[in-house]
Formats: sequence, C-alpha cells, structure tokens
Amino acid sequence: MNETVPSLTVLIAARPAQSEVLAVTASHALDYPADRLEIIVARGRQPSVQRNVGLRSARGDLIYFLDDDSVPEPGNLRRAALQFREPTVQMVGGPNVCPREAPPLEQVFARVLASWLAFGPSRARYAAVGRVRETGEKELILCNLLARRQTMLDLGGFNEALYPNEENALMDELQKRGGKLIYDPQLLVHRRPRSSLKSFARMLMTYGRGRAEQFRLHPTFGSAPNFVPPLFCLYLLALPCLLALPSLRLAGLVPLAFYALAILAQGGVLAAGGQVWQSLAAIPLVVLTHILYGFGFWRGLFTPLKPPEKRPPVEVVLETIQTIREA
Repeated sequence: MNETVPSLTVLIAARPAQSEVLAVTASHALDYPADRLEIIVARGRQPSVQRNVGLRSARGDLIYFLDDDSVPEPGNLRRAALQFREPTVQMVGGPNVCPREAPPLEQVFARVLASWLAFGPSRARYAAVGRVRETGEKELILCNLLARRQTMLDLGGFNEALYPNEENALMDELQKRGGKLIYDPQLLVHRRPRSSLKSFARMLMTYGRGRAEQFRLHPTFGSAPNFVPPLFCLYLLALPCLLALPSLRLAGLVPLAFYALAILAQGGVLAAGGQVWQSLAAIPLVVLTHILYGFGFWRGLFTPLKPPEKRPPVEVVLETIQTIREA
C-alpha cells in the first residue's frame, strides 16, 4: 500500500435515476494511487443529507466533494493533498469554471458569475482569481471542495436544514475553531452553468434564499455584504414614491446614477477581457442578479425552517464505485 499520501474518498451527490454521472467518469482519470482512492455516489433528493450519509460511510482521511456534473482536473488530488500536510488546514477548494465548448448563452452566464459587481469576492468560485491563499467561506464552493473527514464528523457534518449554503455555515464554524481554509485558483473543475435564462434566474433566487437562511441559523458579520442586494430591492420599490415628491426627486436619483455608472464600468471591464458581445449581454444580467438575489434573500428571511428531525425522511442510496484496498 502507498503510505506516502492520505487515503481519500471522492463523494458525489447525484439524483436517484440519473444514468450519466460525469463526475464518476472524471474521477477515474484522477492522478492518485488507486489503493488509496475510494469513489462513492450518494443518490437522493436532498444533497445535504446525501453528503452526510456518504460522509459517515467513507473510509478516506480526506473527502473530495463533487457535484454530479463536476469534471475535475486530473492533478487536483495530489495538488490539494500537499496543503493538508499542515495540520491546521481543514478545507481546500478552488473554482468551477465554464468549459470552452459550452453554448454561447452559458458563456454569458459564466461571465456574470465571474464578475465582481455581481458576486463580489464570491466570483473566485467561478474564475481562477489570484494565487493560493488562506481564505473564507465566500471564495469556496462545495462542487469542488476537499475536507478532513474526521473534523467534519466531529462537527456533525452539514446542517441538513440548509440547502444551499450548508457548506458555508460549516466553514464559518471551522474557522471559529482555528481551522484554515485554503483557496487554490488552479484546483479546477469544469462545470457548465445553467442552460436557460429561467433556470439561471431560479438559481439566483435560490442563492439569495440560502444565504438568508444561513444568516438566520448562523449569523456572522461576514454576511453583512449580502444585505446590499435586498436593500437595493427596497430602494427600487421606494423609487417611484421618491420621484413623485419634488423635494426628494434629486436625492432619490443619486443612488441610481451611481449604480448605472458602476454597471457601465463593470461592462467595460468585461469587454476588456474579450468577447465584447458576451460582455454586452452580461450587463443586464448583472442587474438581474442583484434584483433576484435580493428578493430571494427577503424570501429566505421569512421561510419557515424545519429542523431535520421534523422533516420527512430522505432515502439515500450509496454506490461504491471504487474502494480503498487495505494491505
């Protein structure tokens, strides 16, 4: 047996009847000793529950969480394993980037996700930004994340009342306990964005709702910037009233003017990176991102939250594709 590298479990959340799981095929191409690598598919309809069930059954010292459509670079495991040589490092992750062969509309969505004005520091989840560094939960994403199995078990795994943002709450808790999170911009998975405007819009609403629910259960100062889009939505709703009052008309238009300048500046930055037509198409979607995320956030602030014990049971089926071989 190869004792020079930690044992590792690739854990993939998939739907019950899903026939093609891209992440399984890609996992077979990972450059890692076969006797130290386990691949598990957790099938179900609630990813937080699926991952917890898989986590409890996993045998690897490290867990590599992938979504069903994540296609990791072959060298990801060896690259990340180097970071875990430092005992205080608890999680290592990188971006999920749009494949070059994705359709034009998906390429536009990818430019929105990777833009600073739309997603702030979280743009690092969708583009290779900067260098390897210690980071926080806003730059890491669960479709491309490695973690120490025992640490996650000690914390009880993911909060099953949260989806999405179950990983973000766990990362906050890890950092409170002195654990380090590492962002590696070259630890890549290739993953296509949503395929239609409707599904992209639904995703934005879900992201906003998930962040609000996370804040309700695990409030931190790090969530303060996430209140900007919902406050912007309130401003837009109040704008007609402000414009109807002559004494407030000018003051009411000032924030909108600054916002328009910021949108134009972001469009210029995107265009400078190439694909001018995609940049032009992305500008209205940046505005849409703020509005839908904001309304999703307001929804999440008032969504009834049921603890896991009061939720209907979720059936999870584990498929072990490859197992760690003991000496």
